[in-house]
Amino acid sequence: MQRQLAASLLTALALALTACSTAAPAPEDTRAPTAPAGVTATAGSASTVHVMWNAATDDRAVTGYAVYRDGREVRDLPATTLMTDVVGLAPATRHRFTVRARDAAGNVSPPSAAVTATTLPAAAEDRTPPTAPTALRVTADGSRAASLRWSPSRDDTRVTAYDVYQADTRVHTVPGTATTAHLTGLRPGTAYAFTVRARDAAENSSPDSAPADLTTAPSPGAPPNTAPQDLTATAAKGEITLTWTPPKTGAPVTHHELHLDGRFATTIVWGTTPPPGRATYTFPVQDPPGTRYVVTLRAQLPDGTWGDFSAPRTVTVR
Repeated sequence: MQRQLAASLLTALALALTACSTAAPAPEDTRAPTAPAGVTATAGSASTVHVMWNAATDDRAVTGYAVYRDGREVRDLPATTLMTDVVGLAPATRHRFTVRARDAAGNVSPPSAAVTATTLPAAAEDRTPPTAPTALRVTADGSRAASLRWSPSRDDTRVTAYDVYQADTRVHTVPGTATTAHLTGLRPGTAYAFTVRARDAAENSSPDSAPADLTTAPSPGAPPNTAPQDLTATAAKGEITLTWTPPKTGAPVTHHELHLDGRFATTIVWGTTPPPGRATYTFPVQDPPGTRYVVTLRAQLPDGTWGDFSAPRTVTVR
């Protein structure tokens, strides 16, 4: 009898331990993301509309967005993309756009507020681009946003849109009647360079404006930015020349890293004490004329670590 009782107790204890050791399954994700806000739609030509929106939120993570035109899905995009061009539209046609977010479990948000845009009328063949925007200025709006302002371009027909670029990537678009833009989602303590291009109804784009640099404020308690300043990049036949002002680190900066298109290219080393003031470095290029590079630099700090990257510069091989 005692043996049977002991065996029963051991069995019950083993079952209890097994139950305790089994991890509870993760709760099913049934909560949909919030609807994207801040949706805008801007006609860029007789056949394209540029749609932008603010990031949605989710209790876990947003994994993508779907863009709808007149109730029909026309774009499926990753969560990192907050704008797109809807192309192949008919001239002088009004369209209605909405955006929905989704998560990894397949939950889909309600549609955003609807916005409308009317494509431009078809025009005679136009191959003349607008002039470049001038007097571009940028000011910080906290540590994660910035406001841009510029003087308008001229065109033989009319400017229909302005595109804002950061490191040769379009990050924002506003109508051709606007000469300001507000950018969000920037990183604290980071050097940026922005340019603006004008565009007409035939999709002709102007040359870049002169760049405008901005270093956002660092996060509270973060060290000051250590990026090289006032970088310029000039192309000549078979070579590119860089000039810049090294950061003030309390000691001479003898090493810089050169990155092209975000990838390490070489280390620039001064064998002796570097010259005071601005530094200059020329390197050869063998790419065909018209090849574009995005150039950035960072300096080696006195403790041996690498500092912050400079604001990028775009240069075209000659």
